[in-house]
Amino acid sequence: MSPYPSGVAQPPEAVRSRSVGFGPAAPEGVASALEPGAPRPMGRGTTLEVDGISKSFGSVQALASVSFTVRAGEIVGLLGPNGAGKSTAMKAILGIVPADSGEVRLLGRDVGEDLSSAKRHIGYVPESPALYEFLTGAEYLDFVADMYGLEASARKERIQQFLTGFELDGHENALISGYSQGMRQKVALIAAFVHRPQLLLLDEPLNGLDPRSARITKDLLRNLADHERTAVLFSTHVLEIAEAICDRVVILHRGQVLASGPFATIRDRAGLAGQDLEEVFLKLTGTGDLREVVEALSR
Repeated sequence: MSPYPSGVAQPPEAVRSRSVGFGPAAPEGVASALEPGAPRPMGRGTTLEVDGISKSFGSVQALASVSFTVRAGEIVGLLGPNGAGKSTAMKAILGIVPADSGEVRLLGRDVGEDLSSAKRHIGYVPESPALYEFLTGAEYLDFVADMYGLEASARKERIQQFLTGFELDGHENALISGYSQGMRQKVALIAAFVHRPQLLLLDEPLNGLDPRSARITKDLLRNLADHERTAVLFSTHVLEIAEAICDRVVILHRGQVLASGPFATIRDRAGLAGQDLEEVFLKLTGTGDLREVVEALSR
């Protein structure tokens, strides 16, 4: 078992430290991680390519030849019912759960050939982040930033900007063991953002967040995608959020890709013009009419 928290990729090689500034439309008090004068390339090349990955746990097939891509500057929603394979897919991308077959490519290179190097470019928030509870919030974030090779002066400023933006300043010197669920989630998010990754893997990242922090996170993701060309794979059960911020969605069902593409395209192919994502999702996953269930539970 890895000694590192599940919200942190294992120790990467040093990444290049950059100064931190505020980008256009960044939420007030939160650094957008833009470096004026040194933007990332504006191309829409493929950052992540998942090519036919399969994974079984005993007799249960969690993933069955799953394929999709995430391009630079794009937010892709990974959707599906409970047990559809969303978390397994993210763990397979990271190598936490090795796939039985298939290939994952990051920036055109097979992740399996050099997993440690690939993780330099990834920020990950698992569904249930496990943090070092007997570190303070500031100590934990400093540790993560140090793992990614950020210089002391740069990481101190960067961490402070995030602490302020997420309203954790004043709590950063308290032990994580005393944090609420929402405070822990904020720390996990900051740990994923701190090194300016080219790919963000976020599994239910809004869990436990208050409305202000959830809005900051959504706006920050859009800002990073639009101005930093960060690729984002975003899993959520809140379909209104997915419809609002995702450029494309991938719908998993029983370990297989049921549909993939822009929401409007999926909706039209399903013959559900004018319907919202929730109605389309329920129809595609075979749970379209829930009235009988609701009526039975109301008796």
